[in-house]
Amino acid sequence: MSAINTAYNGLYSTKTRFNQAAVKTVQDSSDGKDLLTDFVEQKEARAAFEANISVIKTADAMTGRLLDLKA
Repeated sequence: MSAINTAYNGLYSTKTRFNQAAVKTVQDSSDGKDLLTDFVEQKEARAAFEANISVIKTADAMTGRLLDLKA
């Protein structure tokens, strides 16, 4: 399924994006830099992760309904 593959790839990239932002937050906090941008990046990555999860759930539900109709 294309939607599930796309969402899986999105999950992987947003996980990486979130982890990079978390590492940057730790580095910036020890350097006394502004943390707001890092926190915003983490929130955006989390929202993208949740959106990809929703795509997977929807694709799964649609597949289930199609199989029910076919049975």
